[in-house]
Amino acid sequence: MSEAPLAAPVRSRVSELLGVDYPIVQAPMGYIARAQLASAVSNAGALGIIETSSGQLDQVRDEIVKMRDLTDKPFGVNIAQLFVRDPAIVDFVHEHGVRFVTTSAGDPSVFTGALHDAGITVFHVVPSLRAALKAIAAGVDGIVAEGGEGGGFKATRDVASMVLIPLVCAAVDVPVIAAGGVCDGRSMAAAFALGAEGVQMGTRMVSAAESPVHDNYKNLIIDTPETGTVFLNRWHKPGFRVLATPKSEAQEQLDEQVVLGSLDGILKLYFEGDLDAAFAFGGQVAGRIDGVLPVAQIIQETVTEFRTTIASLANI
Repeated sequence: MSEAPLAAPVRSRVSELLGVDYPIVQAPMGYIARAQLASAVSNAGALGIIETSSGQLDQVRDEIVKMRDLTDKPFGVNIAQLFVRDPAIVDFVHEHGVRFVTTSAGDPSVFTGALHDAGITVFHVVPSLRAALKAIAAGVDGIVAEGGEGGGFKATRDVASMVLIPLVCAAVDVPVIAAGGVCDGRSMAAAFALGAEGVQMGTRMVSAAESPVHDNYKNLIIDTPETGTVFLNRWHKPGFRVLATPKSEAQEQLDEQVVLGSLDGILKLYFEGDLDAAFAFGGQVAGRIDGVLPVAQIIQETVTEFRTTIASLANI
């Protein structure tokens, strides 16, 4: 039986800047966004991202080397400034031939100039219009506008994607990638209707077949309803959204600061499946994810549904 034909490329400023067929970016989840997952995303015609938020740059270097063996397609690196403050990170990225970087969790003016000097395209992740305008002033090439319903680290006064994305898109001339709440073609079409020219998927990719995390973590995502996330550190920094477990729910209403936990605990949850060992990052979109699928299938079904959704709206 012959394979189904691949979906036609989706052309936007994001896909052109990134050099990909589909303007879909995999989020840079710490310890998870490494070569096994990122290469699958890139090979599927989207853009895989290698993380640096783990701070384990020796391992990150090895992962970038692995990417060269696993894919000949474009990929990017995220610089999470809260965890990687060393200016030498720019040389680190440049010497490995990376041409696209997202910066996050910090001041966009710190690295943008040096990254541009190295010939690298820069998108900055923002949770608000104010942060987006600051990034534009720093000279970034694009914005990742991340709604508060997404998993991971968040501004304590979070703004939903439905509000944030059109607000940012109306105020800036650079291309915008929408993040938070995106897992399929319908949500991608909604993001484009709001003005975005690309989307980023986090929770959907954590649950993918090629994701390196334990099946217990993937099954937790699948079993989580749309109400099944917890926002921790609402009154402290950093705030973060995680999946509801006995561990996270027990700390949801604490007045004191909630600490992220030990590295050993995080790794036990991610790779040994101990859901009591740490917090499992995940967004509200987990409520729309009902199965573990290969990355290539996720991308193809997303693009096909994206086009179908747009076409159906055109007939209204």
